[in-house]
Amino acid sequence: MSPARTQALLWLAQRATATLLALCVVVHLATMMVVTRGGLSAADILGRTRGSAAWAAFYSLFVVAVAVHAPIGLRTVLGEWAGARGRIVDLALLLVALVLLATGLRAVYAVTV
Repeated sequence: MSPARTQALLWLAQRATATLLALCVVVHLATMMVVTRGGLSAADILGRTRGSAAWAAFYSLFVVAVAVHAPIGLRTVLGEWAGARGRIVDLALLLVALVLLATGLRAVYAVTV
């Protein structure tokens, strides 16, 4: 794949995940405000998320968006501020993405299963 095409796809992925993250953050924060104002404790909230396929799907989507979005942003920052470019940077950021994905999905599993 050409470098220009790669940059265009990364740009598109960054913007698409930013939009998705904005929506997820609003839903998450609104939900937390409603349930805490309703007097639910953390234990009550966890009791309601257990076994919920809908919450598992929502938070899994949230995690995937973070795992795509953050490394692309870090790649840009490293390139612009530190001049770090190339295959080794891309591989390191792929590792960052995989760690974010694994730890995030583990957290989703912990609160929904």
